[in-house]
Amino acid sequence: MHDNHAGGHHHHHPKSLPDGITTADGDIVAPGTVIPAGKLWVDEGAPRRRLWIDASQGASGDMLLGALLDAGADAASVAAVLQLVAPGKLHLQWRRVERGPFQAMKVDVIADEVDPPARHLSDIEAMLSVDGVPDETRELALDAFRRLARAEAHVHGVEVEDVHFHEVGALDSIGDMVGVAEAVRTLGIGRATCSVVAVGTGTVNTQHGLLTVPPPAVLQLARGWQVEAGGPPEAGELCTPTGLALLRAICDAVEPLPKMTLRNIGIGAGSKVRADRAGVLRATVGDEVVERPRPATAQTQGDRPETTIHEVSANVDDLDPRVWPAVIDRLLDAGAVDAWLVPIIMKKGRPAHTITAIAPADCVDYVADALVTHTSTIGVRITAPMHRRVLERVWIPVEVEGFSVRIKVSGEGVGHTIQQATAEFIDVEQLAEHLGVAQRVALTQAQSVAWAAGLYPGAPWPEEEGGVRR
Repeated sequence: MHDNHAGGHHHHHPKSLPDGITTADGDIVAPGTVIPAGKLWVDEGAPRRRLWIDASQGASGDMLLGALLDAGADAASVAAVLQLVAPGKLHLQWRRVERGPFQAMKVDVIADEVDPPARHLSDIEAMLSVDGVPDETRELALDAFRRLARAEAHVHGVEVEDVHFHEVGALDSIGDMVGVAEAVRTLGIGRATCSVVAVGTGTVNTQHGLLTVPPPAVLQLARGWQVEAGGPPEAGELCTPTGLALLRAICDAVEPLPKMTLRNIGIGAGSKVRADRAGVLRATVGDEVVERPRPATAQTQGDRPETTIHEVSANVDDLDPRVWPAVIDRLLDAGAVDAWLVPIIMKKGRPAHTITAIAPADCVDYVADALVTHTSTIGVRITAPMHRRVLERVWIPVEVEGFSVRIKVSGEGVGHTIQQATAEFIDVEQLAEHLGVAQRVALTQAQSVAWAAGLYPGAPWPEEEGGVRR
């Protein structure tokens, strides 16, 4: 299997020098840039982050690794995983380089392996099966390797288990792929997407001879993915098989930069300095901005509101009671169908309140988040799905002395009779102010007009002309 000599490793082998170490791409890294192995990063349950990768100038394993580490991935944990996979044989170093207008991170995975064997997929699976490698890292790395193996098997007409990983089977390339997988884990990524991938154009020299860009393995990996040449013929190969396999394993879609609260930006450099472009890959990490759904009262199944709901509740004994109206409003904004407050007595006789909301399944997390955010609770109860029977509802406006009042009519709908008909109280309040009378007087007048208009229990279901259904 070939790798990209424009952006990936050349597989020179490292040797110690008095003033540094010669890296895989022939550069000398000064002492002090080594990344020592540390403790494995532990997920402490923080909210998952959003990752978007800008691969519009290409992608390779070292570009991805550099960008992710630059964006805040735990480098010591990455180094520790490489030691688990190949004890004493993989070393991680980094340096700052200039690529066009960018200060980028160049990461070098240095392998103490003089003559890399042509490894099979089973060999790499065995390397990754050692104790201590985090499951998430192992699965992501194996996903990328298996994609490579399937692509190469298709190109050469052999079985997947018979594929020889050539350049990609060398320890430094394995270090790139495993390192990227661990970097993604330590960033706590919940979802990742990327830009359209620039794969290049022209030709490239490989162990199979001169090939047209994109080469066969990259084309196979690009099936179902959005790619583009990204440059003139002299651009050459911009995306390596390793780079595209990792992008396909990490990302679930191609899209422009999504809406997010941006936290970190990483810029990773490849090995080749290009005259026509910076030749970098960017990784943006942030918190996803979730568009709140419409309140569940406006979500319908046919003509009826959602009938399968969950109850979300908490007991609170230390919140200023003046805050409760706003809390209920925020729960409704988050998609709750209804919300209410009940006074209770807790243990040791402490007065408290139970705040409860009901919400459809797709709004439960939002409602629970709102409850935690706007109250002092440290826990939320969420019930199993419950079924509720909901009457059809429609609002019919009537004129009361020149003022419009909505009458809320409920029942089984067309072909049935009205079961309830009540004036919308906010309209009654405004009517009372308009007429200069008590609210009870305005309510009686509104109900009298509604009755005269045929909007009362037992009357035929209205034609709804001018009405609003919810």
